[in-house]
Parts: sequence; C-alpha cells; structure tokens
Amino acid sequence: MTRDRMKMKVPHEEEYTALIKSRLDERRFYHSLCVADSSEELALRYGADPVKARTAGLLHDLFKNAGRDEVFGLFDRYSFRPDEITVSQKKLWHACAGALYIGYVLGLDEDVVNAVRYHTTGRAGMSLLEKVVFIADFISADRDYPGVERVREKAERSLEEAMTEGLQFTITELCGELKPVHPDSVACYNELVNGGNNGKA
Repeated sequence: MTRDRMKMKVPHEEEYTALIKSRLDERRFYHSLCVADSSEELALRYGADPVKARTAGLLHDLFKNAGRDEVFGLFDRYSFRPDEITVSQKKLWHACAGALYIGYVLGLDEDVVNAVRYHTTGRAGMSLLEKVVFIADFISADRDYPGVERVREKAERSLEEAMTEGLQFTITELCGELKPVHPDSVACYNELVNGGNNGKA
C-alpha cells in the first residue's frame, strides 16, 4: 500500500522528512520512508493509530548515523543512563537517542517515544503501536535479508508471530557473533513463547 493510496495526513510530515533527510545517508533515509509506509499499513490492519505509527516509522532511525559524541552528549543533557549492554552495542544507541530527541525536542507523545525507543530491542508488555513499528522495521520494502519473506508472511496474520520470528533471527545472529542479547529482547521473546503469541511460536 502506498502513501498516495492511503492519503494519510500526518502533522509536520514535511518537517520530519526534511529533518531525517538532513541527518541520514541516502540508504537510511529511504529505509525510514519505507518503514513509515509499512508502519502505517500495519496500523491500519491491526487497529493502531496510523498517524502515530507513520510518525514513529519516519523518525525511528533519526540518530542512526550519529556519532558517539552526539549520542552520549544527548544522554548527558537529559540525564539518561544507558545500561552496560546498550553502552557496549552501538546498534542500540540510536533508539535511545531518538526517543530522547523526539520527546524533549520535538515534543511528541509517550506512545510515539516508546515506539521509537523499543523498535530495536522490543520489550515485555509492548503496546500495539510499539509492536507495529518493531515489525515494520523488519519487513519494510527495502529489506532483503534471508528470511524476510517469512516474517512478512507471518505479519499478514499476526504481529506476535512475526515478532517471534524476528526475535529468533536477531537473537541467533547476535549469538553467532558472540554479542550480548539485550535483556529487553530476551524478556520480549520469553513473553511471546510463553503465551503472548497465542502459542504459535
């Protein structure tokens, strides 16, 4: 489903698009547009707020190309103390920094802030909006990793099934690289396989 077909009105979308374009490389900028589309589509399918979903999808990687000094400067400015696994894994920095920025600087609400904050790790007790953005990041049109079609297929029928598949992929990849798995990801996965996905893991 395309943006033209949806004709969804998102407040400040032009401003947010200009912001991410100014901060991201071309590939990551395109990915963000794709995740915005995917988030909106999933929100419409599953009953989440499509405007919040599109906004979070657009901004989710706002700090993906930021350097350590900028990220940790933001952490200090807003008295955010990341856990040691987050500190050690650069891949996790951008979600925390992005959530701080869109909350404190852009003034977006807690639903959107949390969707950005947990789009990489997931967590136990995720809201519907958080699940939508988490999966949109896995299945956006630009994604071509091995197994993406399987995640897309599962997302057609269940966010939880798709999340379980996505987390299995992520956790397996991290273990293969001898990298730590964030406790939020473990908690999210355990919740899903212990009944959070209706026993369909």
